[in-house]
Amino acid sequence: MRALRLILAVLLTASLAGCGLFGDSGPGPADAASDYLGAFAAGDNARAAGVTDSPESAQALLDEVRAKLSPEKVSAQLGNVAANEDETSAWANFEVAWDFGHGREWRYGGRMELRSRDGAWQVHWTSKVVHPELQAQQSIALENEQPDLAPVLDRDSALLMSPEHVVSVLLEPAKAGDVRAVAGALATSLARFDRAITQKSILDGAAKAKEGQPYQVVTLRAGDYERVKPRIYDLPGVRFTSSPRLLPVDKALAPTVLPGVRKLVEDELIGKSGWRVYTTDVSGAEVAELHAQPPQPAEAARVTLSRAVQGAAQAALAGERTASMIVAMEASSGELLAVAQNPVADKEGPVALTGRYPPGSTFKIVTTIAAVEEGKARPDQPVGCPPTVVIDGREIPNNDRFDKGTLPLHSAFAYSCNTTFATLAAELPASSMTDVARRLGLGADFVMPGATTVTGSVPPATNVVERAEDAIGQGKVVASPFGMALVASTVASGTMPTPSLLSGSETESDTENPDKVDQALLTSLRSMMAEVVALTPALKPYPGVHGKTGTAQFGDGKRSHGWFVGFRGDLAFAVLITDAGTSAKAVTAATKFLNGVR
Repeated sequence: MRALRLILAVLLTASLAGCGLFGDSGPGPADAASDYLGAFAAGDNARAAGVTDSPESAQALLDEVRAKLSPEKVSAQLGNVAANEDETSAWANFEVAWDFGHGREWRYGGRMELRSRDGAWQVHWTSKVVHPELQAQQSIALENEQPDLAPVLDRDSALLMSPEHVVSVLLEPAKAGDVRAVAGALATSLARFDRAITQKSILDGAAKAKEGQPYQVVTLRAGDYERVKPRIYDLPGVRFTSSPRLLPVDKALAPTVLPGVRKLVEDELIGKSGWRVYTTDVSGAEVAELHAQPPQPAEAARVTLSRAVQGAAQAALAGERTASMIVAMEASSGELLAVAQNPVADKEGPVALTGRYPPGSTFKIVTTIAAVEEGKARPDQPVGCPPTVVIDGREIPNNDRFDKGTLPLHSAFAYSCNTTFATLAAELPASSMTDVARRLGLGADFVMPGATTVTGSVPPATNVVERAEDAIGQGKVVASPFGMALVASTVASGTMPTPSLLSGSETESDTENPDKVDQALLTSLRSMMAEVVALTPALKPYPGVHGKTGTAQFGDGKRSHGWFVGFRGDLAFAVLITDAGTSAKAVTAATKFLNGVR
């Protein structure tokens, strides 16, 4: 039956084409309409216009519309064809679909008149043959509408990054004339935004640009551009482009991590473009909208950071003259809450996440677990804490060579007896501290979307002296603040969490389901960390805080970094003040931080 209908349709089409609509022997109005639509869809405007009774007017409008719309594809379908009573004219219905690519399709129906002249049928030309609402002396235009970039929000929906128009300052050396003078003028005006911008840097950058390509000197926020515009706008060879860009709501907000977040999510925040088709008059002004598809903004990206915690961490480091860092995370989940660095540290890169520093006595967290697990000591077992100890010819002293005699291990931890832990480590297997450190997160590798991280390195000791030095966070042991914050998180929560920065993303890890530390041992270790806080006057006003101080020598051994690693409730953090000489500065920064997150 289906085949029969198809045969009948073919015969009917052949009959209309061969005999004409009204029974004559020549082509009928359906043929003319079909020829016109076929040529129109194919973009053969000359052939389509030739089927009409006004070829010049038809081709002019068809060329103009085609150029303005620039479709990837056009399809047209002929509908019913009906004759008028005089049999010298007819009407044909049709449907047109414009495909502009990227899912943009515009469909509409129309009606054209056909007239017979000297035995030949032609499309009677009017602008309505293109679109039923198109009037004489009008054209059609297409406009894309890009949605605003979606913002980046913190864990509490506070705004971190939002779209803002930026202006790129471009230098075209070939058009600058005295390019050295122009570069100097630009440097004078723009160095306030970036001290790295100098006359030399501009000239060097322009020299490296591809031939015929401008050199981008700087990208400025719109407000900053307006402040310097009077001094740079008329410089020869300098031009400007404007575009939307995702920027932090505060220039100083989390510069260590937000640029990486932006790079990762910006394409996903573009959303789906809208578009509209409308008629225009002879001046190009819009007359009436024919079709519109509104833009669809993307959903906001969310990061695990807390703007409040980030702000508290940054404020705690204000005024430090050496590279200083704080990393904070939710202990139970590993979600990063803050990654803060002072400007000195910023010049060294994202060192809060990737730096390698000796952890000093904060590493005694690892040494304690290893010693207890290997049966070398118990938390309440009496141990010696002499001023110095010599291990295989290497003298290891306590800080200022203090002497605590004999005391329980938990107190040796609280007083940070180097001699105690070096002696215990000398009896440990070569890889014991390596294995424990990895179970706490130190030495584990993560591929975390949004930021590159390095936890640290705890290689197996090759001899007893190395084990003794490693035990007190010297030797070959290195850690980042990120790595030590992960250690604090594991102690606080009982399980090593998988860190994350971008909500909804998955972090890859080379450590799956690490062996857990015995919960009873972790309970004892938390008590030891509470004892450290009790012995630190600056931390006494902060109930619930557990921590470990650390002073780590570097270089010639006469200088040292200051650490404080700890947690309060589900907030774990690590503070590092480099070249501080003492852990006291790290403790002070920790108190400022804790004040800010109350």
